[in-house]
Amino acid sequence: MEQIFETQSPEETHALGRRIAKILHRGDCLALVGDLGAGKTAFVRGLAEGLGCDPHLVSSPTYVLVQEYPNPEGPSLFHIDLYRLSEPEAELADLGLEEMLETGVVVIEWADRVERTLPKSYKRLEIQIDGESSRRFILTDNSG
Repeated sequence: MEQIFETQSPEETHALGRRIAKILHRGDCLALVGDLGAGKTAFVRGLAEGLGCDPHLVSSPTYVLVQEYPNPEGPSLFHIDLYRLSEPEAELADLGLEEMLETGVVVIEWADRVERTLPKSYKRLEIQIDGESSRRFILTDNSG
């Protein structure tokens, strides 16, 4: 099933993240696909807030690969960024994805680089740049 959302500002992108958080649960993987500057980090801030994590902790984990945002009342959010990895499929396996899914929700930026090695069931969110601030989000549920 595919759903399409449109936003006109970073604030609306943040709000969409909060909205999509309501359909995510411990063990869910959300694969983000989109160009640089598409709004992935703004979206993840909203996602974190919607899950009950502190959105102010969210930053792009490009240099550390994985950021964990704790949630005192529910699943943690694990934020993975594969942009700088030379062998992302092998390195994703080394990050302990299965263990992360046991305790939280996982969101992966640049997931198109590892789609063959994602969990059997995941949600894919493609972000398309439609203008300076406008974005189109295509959410697909890839349940196995």
